[in-house]
Amino acid sequence: MKRILLLGGVTEALAIARTFGPEHIYSLAGIGRIPTDLTCQVRVGGYGGAEGLAQFIRDERIDLLLDATHPYAARISHNAAHAAHLSAIPCWALRRPAWQPQAGDDWREVRDWPELIEALKLFRRPLFTLGREPLQHLDEIPADQFWTLRALDEYPGNGRCEVIGARGPFLIADERALFERRQIDVLISKNSGSAATEPKLEVARERGVPVLVLKRPQLPEVEREFLTLGETLAALAEFIR
Repeated sequence: MKRILLLGGVTEALAIARTFGPEHIYSLAGIGRIPTDLTCQVRVGGYGGAEGLAQFIRDERIDLLLDATHPYAARISHNAAHAAHLSAIPCWALRRPAWQPQAGDDWREVRDWPELIEALKLFRRPLFTLGREPLQHLDEIPADQFWTLRALDEYPGNGRCEVIGARGPFLIADERALFERRQIDVLISKNSGSAATEPKLEVARERGVPVLVLKRPQLPEVEREFLTLGETLAALAEFIR
Protein backbone atom coordinates (compact mmCIF):
# COMPACT_ATOMS: atom_id res chain seq x y z
CA MET A 1 0.00 0.00 0.00
CA LYS A 2 1.46 3.34 -1.05
CA ARG A 3 1.56 6.18 1.47
CA ILE A 4 1.45 9.90 0.67
CA LEU A 5 2.59 12.78 2.86
CA LEU A 6 0.73 15.95 1.89
CA LEU A 7 2.16 19.28 3.07
CA GLY A 8 -0.79 21.65 3.26
CA GLY A 9 -1.04 25.41 3.05
CA VAL A 10 -3.35 26.32 0.16
CA THR A 11 -7.09 25.74 -0.07
CA GLU A 12 -6.65 22.97 -2.61
CA ALA A 13 -4.63 20.94 -0.10
CA LEU A 14 -7.69 20.37 2.07
CA ALA A 15 -9.66 19.22 -0.97
CA ILE A 16 -6.89 16.69 -1.67
CA ALA A 17 -6.83 15.56 1.96
CA ARG A 18 -10.57 14.89 1.82
CA THR A 19 -9.91 12.21 -0.81
CA PHE A 20 -7.31 10.41 1.34
CA GLY A 21 -7.80 7.24 3.34
CA PRO A 22 -6.25 6.51 6.76
CA GLU A 23 -2.92 5.36 5.31
CA HIS A 24 -2.04 8.88 4.14
CA ILE A 25 -0.92 11.91 6.19
CA TYR A 26 -2.02 15.53 5.90
CA SER A 27 0.62 17.79 7.45
CA LEU A 28 -0.05 21.36 8.62
CA ALA A 29 2.22 23.98 10.12
CA GLY A 30 -0.37 24.82 12.78
CA ILE A 31 -1.43 28.23 11.48
CA GLY A 32 -5.19 28.58 11.09
CA ARG A 33 -7.92 26.05 11.69
CA ILE A 34 -7.16 22.36 11.98
CA PRO A 35 -9.72 20.10 10.24
CA THR A 36 -11.27 17.43 12.44
CA ASP A 37 -13.45 15.61 9.90
CA LEU A 38 -10.82 13.89 7.75
CA THR A 39 -10.35 10.17 7.23
CA CYS A 40 -6.60 10.50 6.77
CA GLN A 41 -4.10 11.15 9.53
CA VAL A 42 -3.45 14.81 10.41
CA ARG A 43 -0.09 15.97 11.70
CA VAL A 44 0.45 19.50 13.06
CA GLY A 45 3.83 21.17 13.52
CA GLY A 46 7.29 21.35 12.00
CA TYR A 47 9.91 18.69 11.38
CA GLY A 48 13.18 20.39 12.23
CA GLY A 49 14.32 21.17 8.71
CA ALA A 50 14.94 18.93 5.73
CA GLU A 51 16.81 16.29 7.72
CA GLY A 52 14.00 16.00 10.25
CA LEU A 53 11.44 15.72 7.48
CA ALA A 54 13.54 13.07 5.74
CA GLN A 55 13.69 11.05 8.96
CA PHE A 56 9.90 11.29 9.32
CA ILE A 57 9.49 10.11 5.73
CA ARG A 58 11.69 7.08 6.40
CA ASP A 59 10.07 6.30 9.75
CA GLU A 60 6.57 6.44 8.29
CA ARG A 61 7.55 4.64 5.07
CA ILE A 62 6.22 7.43 2.86
CA ASP A 63 6.23 6.73 -0.87
CA LEU A 64 5.43 10.22 -2.21
CA LEU A 65 5.76 13.75 -0.84
CA LEU A 66 3.26 16.26 -2.20
CA ASP A 67 4.02 19.92 -1.56
CA ALA A 68 0.80 21.96 -1.51
CA THR A 69 2.13 24.75 0.68
CA HIS A 70 1.61 28.46 0.02
CA PRO A 71 3.54 29.89 -2.96
CA TYR A 72 5.46 32.11 -0.52
CA ALA A 73 6.45 29.30 1.84
CA ALA A 74 9.77 28.96 0.03
CA ARG A 75 11.73 27.54 2.94
CA ILE A 76 9.25 24.73 3.46
CA SER A 77 9.22 23.94 -0.26
CA HIS A 78 13.02 23.80 -0.41
CA ASN A 79 13.09 21.57 2.68
CA ALA A 80 10.48 19.30 1.11
CA ALA A 81 12.42 18.85 -2.13
CA HIS A 82 15.65 18.21 -0.25
CA ALA A 83 14.01 15.78 2.18
CA ALA A 84 12.48 13.80 -0.67
CA HIS A 85 15.90 13.61 -2.33
CA LEU A 86 17.50 12.43 0.92
CA SER A 87 14.78 9.79 1.27
CA ALA A 88 14.93 8.69 -2.37
CA ILE A 89 11.20 9.30 -2.99
CA PRO A 90 9.54 11.59 -5.54
CA CYS A 91 8.46 15.11 -4.62
CA TRP A 92 5.50 16.61 -6.44
CA ALA A 93 4.12 20.13 -6.06
CA LEU A 94 0.81 21.86 -6.62
CA ARG A 95 1.69 25.42 -7.62
CA ARG A 96 -1.11 27.74 -8.59
CA PRO A 97 -0.37 30.10 -11.49
CA ALA A 98 0.30 33.67 -10.44
CA TRP A 99 -2.25 36.39 -11.10
CA GLN A 100 -1.53 38.44 -14.20
CA PRO A 101 -2.23 42.20 -14.42
CA GLN A 102 -5.14 43.20 -16.62
CA ALA A 103 -6.04 46.36 -18.47
CA GLY A 104 -6.53 49.16 -15.96
CA ASP A 105 -4.28 47.60 -13.29
CA ASP A 106 -1.49 49.60 -11.69
CA TRP A 107 0.76 46.90 -10.23
CA ARG A 108 4.16 47.70 -8.75
CA GLU A 109 6.28 44.70 -7.80
CA VAL A 110 8.43 44.91 -4.66
CA ARG A 111 11.05 42.39 -3.58
CA ASP A 112 11.07 42.72 0.19
CA TRP A 113 9.88 44.71 3.20
CA PRO A 114 12.37 47.62 2.90
CA GLU A 115 11.42 48.11 -0.76
CA LEU A 116 7.74 47.94 0.17
CA ILE A 117 8.08 50.59 2.89
CA GLU A 118 9.90 52.89 0.46
CA ALA A 119 7.10 52.50 -2.10
CA LEU A 120 4.48 53.19 0.59
CA LYS A 121 5.78 56.70 1.25
CA LEU A 122 3.50 58.00 -1.52
CA PHE A 123 0.33 56.78 0.23
CA ARG A 124 -1.72 57.39 3.37
CA ARG A 125 -4.32 54.61 3.75
CA PRO A 126 -2.80 51.23 2.82
CA LEU A 127 -4.60 47.91 3.05
CA PHE A 128 -2.22 45.05 3.87
CA THR A 129 -3.21 41.51 2.87
CA LEU A 130 0.14 39.85 3.56
CA GLY A 131 -0.87 37.83 6.60
CA ARG A 132 0.81 38.45 9.95
CA GLU A 133 4.13 39.92 8.80
CA PRO A 134 3.12 43.61 9.11
CA LEU A 135 2.27 43.05 12.81
CA GLN A 136 6.02 43.10 13.51
CA HIS A 137 6.23 46.68 12.23
CA LEU A 138 3.34 48.46 13.96
CA ASP A 139 5.70 50.76 15.86
CA GLU A 140 7.22 51.89 12.55
CA ILE A 141 4.04 53.37 11.03
CA PRO A 142 4.66 56.96 9.86
CA ALA A 143 2.59 59.69 11.49
CA ASP A 144 0.87 60.49 8.18
CA GLN A 145 -0.32 56.91 7.55
CA PHE A 146 -3.09 54.72 8.93
CA TRP A 147 -2.79 51.02 8.18
CA THR A 148 -5.54 48.46 7.76
CA LEU A 149 -4.30 44.89 8.13
CA ARG A 150 -6.31 41.83 7.18
CA ALA A 151 -5.17 38.48 8.53
CA LEU A 152 -6.75 35.07 9.14
CA ASP A 153 -7.29 35.89 12.82
CA GLU A 154 -7.73 39.02 14.90
CA TYR A 155 -4.70 40.59 16.55
CA PRO A 156 -4.21 43.77 18.57
CA GLY A 157 -3.51 46.87 16.52
CA ASN A 158 -2.67 50.34 17.79
CA GLY A 159 -3.69 53.96 17.33
CA ARG A 160 -2.37 53.98 13.76
CA CYS A 161 -3.46 50.50 12.70
CA GLU A 162 -6.61 48.38 12.75
CA VAL A 163 -6.35 44.63 12.30
CA ILE A 164 -9.26 42.76 10.71
CA GLY A 165 -9.55 39.02 11.23
CA ALA A 166 -11.25 37.49 8.19
CA ARG A 167 -11.03 34.40 5.99
CA GLY A 168 -11.86 34.09 2.30
CA PRO A 169 -13.52 33.63 0.00
CA PHE A 170 -14.30 37.34 -0.11
CA LEU A 171 -17.28 38.80 -1.97
CA ILE A 172 -16.63 41.71 -4.29
CA ALA A 173 -19.44 43.75 -2.69
CA ASP A 174 -17.77 43.39 0.71
CA GLU A 175 -14.40 44.34 -0.73
CA ARG A 176 -15.92 47.45 -2.31
CA ALA A 177 -17.40 48.42 1.04
CA LEU A 178 -14.06 47.89 2.79
CA PHE A 179 -12.14 50.07 0.31
CA GLU A 180 -14.78 52.80 0.58
CA ARG A 181 -15.10 52.71 4.36
CA ARG A 182 -11.34 52.79 4.95
CA GLN A 183 -10.62 55.11 2.01
CA ILE A 184 -7.90 52.74 0.84
CA ASP A 185 -5.42 54.39 -1.52
CA VAL A 186 -3.03 51.45 -2.01
CA LEU A 187 -3.34 47.66 -1.72
CA ILE A 188 -0.45 45.46 -0.61
CA SER A 189 -0.74 41.82 -1.64
CA LYS A 190 1.12 38.62 -2.24
CA ASN A 191 0.54 37.09 -5.66
CA SER A 192 -1.10 33.95 -4.30
CA GLY A 193 -3.14 33.19 -7.43
CA SER A 194 -6.15 32.28 -5.29
CA ALA A 195 -9.64 32.85 -6.65
CA ALA A 196 -10.88 33.27 -3.06
CA THR A 197 -8.92 36.48 -2.57
CA GLU A 198 -8.92 37.85 -6.12
CA PRO A 199 -11.91 40.24 -5.66
CA LYS A 200 -9.67 42.75 -3.87
CA LEU A 201 -7.72 43.13 -7.12
CA GLU A 202 -10.93 43.76 -9.04
CA VAL A 203 -11.90 46.52 -6.64
CA ALA A 204 -8.45 48.09 -6.84
CA ARG A 205 -8.81 48.09 -10.62
CA GLU A 206 -12.27 49.67 -10.44
CA ARG A 207 -11.11 52.43 -8.11
CA GLY A 208 -7.77 53.07 -9.79
CA VAL A 209 -5.92 52.04 -6.62
CA PRO A 210 -2.30 50.96 -7.10
CA VAL A 211 -1.27 47.48 -5.95
CA LEU A 212 2.12 46.78 -4.40
CA VAL A 213 2.73 43.12 -5.21
CA LEU A 214 5.29 41.15 -3.21
CA LYS A 215 7.39 39.20 -5.68
CA ARG A 216 7.02 35.43 -5.60
CA PRO A 217 10.06 33.57 -4.26
CA GLN A 218 12.03 31.09 -6.32
CA LEU A 219 10.84 27.55 -5.61
CA PRO A 220 12.82 24.33 -6.11
CA GLU A 221 12.49 21.99 -9.03
CA VAL A 222 10.48 18.84 -8.33
CA GLU A 223 9.70 15.63 -10.21
CA ARG A 224 6.21 16.76 -11.20
CA GLU A 225 4.48 20.14 -10.92
CA PHE A 226 0.73 20.74 -11.23
CA LEU A 227 -1.21 23.94 -11.79
CA THR A 228 -4.70 22.79 -10.84
CA LEU A 229 -6.47 20.63 -8.31
CA GLY A 230 -7.89 18.42 -11.06
CA GLU A 231 -4.47 17.65 -12.51
CA THR A 232 -3.14 16.81 -9.08
CA LEU A 233 -6.00 14.48 -8.14
CA ALA A 234 -5.72 12.63 -11.46
CA ALA A 235 -1.98 12.07 -10.98
CA LEU A 236 -2.47 10.90 -7.38
CA ALA A 237 -5.12 8.42 -8.43
CA GLU A 238 -2.73 7.00 -11.02
CA PHE A 239 0.11 6.82 -8.46
CA ILE A 240 -1.97 5.02 -5.86
CA ARG A 241 -3.47 2.55 -8.34
